[in-house]
Amino acid sequence: QVQLVESGGGLVQAGGSLRLSCAVSGSIFRFNVMGWYRQAPGKQRDLVATIFSGGTTSIADSVKGRFTISRDNAKNTVYLQMNSLKPEDTAVYYCNARSFAQGYNYWGQGTQVTVSS
Repeated sequence: QVQLVESGGGLVQAGGSLRLSCAVSGSIFRFNVMGWYRQAPGKQRDLVATIFSGGTTSIADSVKGRFTISRDNAKNTVYLQMNSLKPEDTAVYYCNARSFAQGYNYWGQGTQVTVSS
């Protein structure tokens, strides 16, 4: 069974940085795309960033210039580097992995990021 385990969340002050990790049980290349989503209290779950199996990345406008997504293929891990954090970045961040042809769609349990002003 595929497992996605997020880590790296915590409490930081505005302007600080965090790096989130998503460790995958098995090769990340089983998936067409992996991404990070976030959900703040009372709001919908929004896409933050994606990385496709070929290496192409996409970043949401709300975090562009501050967040980057990357991966370590040897460790089967996807990262979300978050810089210049703002209070509005406060949310639970979820890792996601999808395979289009197979219809796979997996979610991690989430990691809390809280940014204080």
